[in-house]
Amino acid sequence: MAAPMELSCWGGDWGLPSLHPESLTVMAYAKFSGAPLTVNTINNSWRAPKGDLPVLVSEDTVISQPAKILNFLRKQKYNADYDLSAKQGADTLAYIALLEEKLLPALLHTFWVEAENYCSVTKPWFASRIAFPLRLYLPGKMSREALNRILLTKGGPPLYSLTEVEAQIYRDAKECLNLLSKRLGTSQFFFGDTPTTLDAFVFGFLAPIYKVCFPRVQLQEHLKQLPNLCRFCDDILTCYFRLTVSGRSPAGQDTADANLQKLTQLVNKESNLIEKMDDNLRRSPQHPPRKLTTLKLAAGGEESSPMSRLSP
Repeated sequence: MAAPMELSCWGGDWGLPSLHPESLTVMAYAKFSGAPLTVNTINNSWRAPKGDLPVLVSEDTVISQPAKILNFLRKQKYNADYDLSAKQGADTLAYIALLEEKLLPALLHTFWVEAENYCSVTKPWFASRIAFPLRLYLPGKMSREALNRILLTKGGPPLYSLTEVEAQIYRDAKECLNLLSKRLGTSQFFFGDTPTTLDAFVFGFLAPIYKVCFPRVQLQEHLKQLPNLCRFCDDILTCYFRLTVSGRSPAGQDTADANLQKLTQLVNKESNLIEKMDDNLRRSPQHPPRKLTTLKLAAGGEESSPMSRLSP
């Protein structure tokens, strides 16, 4: 009997099983391959900041990062790519690399860097899944990491200013969406009638762009002009996650929007309180500062796999 497998991941909203691209990718692949995962969504839990999500636990084995999780599932005989040819396998790797290079920076920018989207949607939503007081710190940390990642990959010559970088990443993202739409054509999935690893990754990247209600939606507007990609996302949600394409009734959407607005106000009040406490501490009598030993990261200490860079 196979060992039980438990997946911890960020939860969902707006008709999605998860808002997190990495979590969506693994959840979709498990559905496609028939892997019997028990899914535990993070919801007001201290587990959220303890490691990169999603995390798969099977007996004494703990695995994070989508590529490693998918490889583990394949070793357990849950292989969605069983019928692919060598050429189709190579195409899968090429298109995943395209997603990471062209679409990921714009996805990160839409969620974590675009100020209006971050303040009104991303920050309060993720803060609601993290316990106090970490919710005052972690969303900001994730936002800074997203911006640093964008600048690291796109901020070199000849693009020096943030405005130039932003314009370029959205041009690249729209080009990527056009290529995906052309490749999918009228097929149900990218390699015919059966979903594979590539479909899981494309779904993980596209579905949050397609479904989340942001105030700034330039990438979403372009995606909605490509009906085959929208149909692709809707079909997976309907067939594999038993979710309606609309996600919510109008009344349910109004309730969710009201709750999100209240949460945004609460997070802002808590942030203001922390700032006032910091001001009071700065005005209080200070002891001479103690000199601390500087710790340096060892060279090569970070994961270099491209699959490890899907989210902050």
